[in-house]
Amino acid sequence: MGTEWTRSLGAEVDAASLAAVRIAFGLLMLVAVARYFVHGWIAELFVAPTYFFPYAGLAWIRPWPGAGMYLHFAALGILALAIAAGYRTRASAALFCVGFTWVHLIDKTNYLNHYYLISLVAGLLAVLPADRAASLDARRRPEHAAATVPAWAVWALRAQLGLVYVFGGIAKLHPDWLLHAQPLKMWLGASAGAPLVGPLLETAWMAYLCSWAGVLFDLSIVPLLLWRRTRPFAYAAVIVFHLLTAWLFPIGMFPWIMIALTTVFFAPDWPRRWLRLAPRPAVAAVPERAAAGRLVPAFLAVHLIVQILLPLRALAAPGAVLWREDGFRFAWRVMVMEKNGLVTFRLRDGATGATWTVDPRRRLTPLQARMMATQPDMILAFARVLAAEARARGHAAVEVRADAFAALNGRPAQRFVDPDVDLLDPGPRAGWILPLQSADS
Repeated sequence: MGTEWTRSLGAEVDAASLAAVRIAFGLLMLVAVARYFVHGWIAELFVAPTYFFPYAGLAWIRPWPGAGMYLHFAALGILALAIAAGYRTRASAALFCVGFTWVHLIDKTNYLNHYYLISLVAGLLAVLPADRAASLDARRRPEHAAATVPAWAVWALRAQLGLVYVFGGIAKLHPDWLLHAQPLKMWLGASAGAPLVGPLLETAWMAYLCSWAGVLFDLSIVPLLLWRRTRPFAYAAVIVFHLLTAWLFPIGMFPWIMIALTTVFFAPDWPRRWLRLAPRPAVAAVPERAAAGRLVPAFLAVHLIVQILLPLRALAAPGAVLWREDGFRFAWRVMVMEKNGLVTFRLRDGATGATWTVDPRRRLTPLQARMMATQPDMILAFARVLAAEARARGHAAVEVRADAFAALNGRPAQRFVDPDVDLLDPGPRAGWILPLQSADS
């Protein structure tokens, strides 16, 4: 069985599907980059802030000075177009992956699941033979053109997208989602002004129906897409599901990315059949270089193992993951949390007894202040910034505490951080983050 599966993964299949995904991804990324210019997000997210919340060990990743960030995004747009056109495809995808990831490692504030997915897909396109067909590369180098690709190249993308759906569904197996229809109850209620269906969105039964439909969709869609007989109906469900989420919720490019990329679950020759193109020409497959032929599948296997382990790391953390957020990022916990908070910092000079308070909303952008108020690692990071500033002003024995309150998925606001703990030496997170006052979570 193992040998048969290995042989199946190594078999040559039509290159059209992989080419279609590459083209769609490139065009969508061009739109995504354009949105940053149109909406003024470059200035808002990377020019206006005076402080950024870096990831551990990555404080050296900073915005470019002057007009550098505008040039950076312009370069990303050019690379996206190059990916779509198939011009120096692997290099363009690699540079896009590095450039896009770099941008979103500047500040934790800006983390979104679909930004993470974009980086992963771009990274995969940098190593997959997505340039063999329907590309300028194939025209430039006819000896590199081919009508087929190894099956593992298609399966790598299928596995990556499948993990998004599966772990997204597992994250919804939670009392808030299943038993209380939260946070959908709040979000649907906020859309009550929608034409025709507005009054329905305010009803409790609609929130429960959508919650259960959402978890069933996420957990069933991958096997339904993999089975040929149910695949057309499953893809129709993909379109309807993501169009509804795009209409009801402000989640950016994610629905369109999933609609476009999920086509990879169809038979690899689907673009030829759907667009009534000429049948696949009888062109011999292009053999990968010996080293690449072995290393790329091995790299993809390691990549997928990491993608499975990252969401599971939350199991090792104590308490409610939606509250403490240990293992929340990079885990496909899509649309499972509505969390609001407010925090004020209290500083004290242990030597002089002087005390003062800091409202972070006066120091951070509105988005940064809102995100920081509910994320423990960002609260801790800002406390250390305030301490460093106090020491620079001569307060050598400064202590920092916080009055922080948060509300999760419709619950009343409660204290989030132990107000008596000095955040410069808080100890384990399980000690200074107060437990969520709900047995269900």
